Amino acid sequence: MIKSQESILLSCENSQKLAKFYEEKVGLKLTSEFEMGDNAEKGYYFESVKLYINQHSEVKGKNSQPQRYMINFETDDIEAEVKRLDSAGIKKIQDIYHVEGYGLIATYEDVDGNYFQVVQVRAS
Repeated sequence: MIKSQESILLSCENSQKLAKFYEEKVGLKLTSEFEMGDNAEKGYYFESVKLYINQHSEVKGKNSQPQRYMINFETDDIEAEVKRLDSAGIKKIQDIYHVEGYGLIATYEDVDGNYFQVVQVRAS
């Protein structure tokens, strides 16, 4: 029986570049660096959001279907977070919008063409 999500693994062609984007532009705190696999491919871990970014020999170029799988990062103040991400020069896909029964969402694109969202869920 599955009991929870342990982490998210985001594979890419250049893990250092993608990890630097999430650390410097998005503002996630890099927890650790590691090597994995027979080729000692570089990986990075952001513990606060359980996100692993690893270099994978079979991943090339930008994501051609970024809508397929998105990571949501929760915030208590979406307007301030959107302003900060915009100031960092991150490509915005969709400005803040409301999803009934859920909350507010804004969608961005990382340097590999993956979409991620900042969300402010409604208070219970």
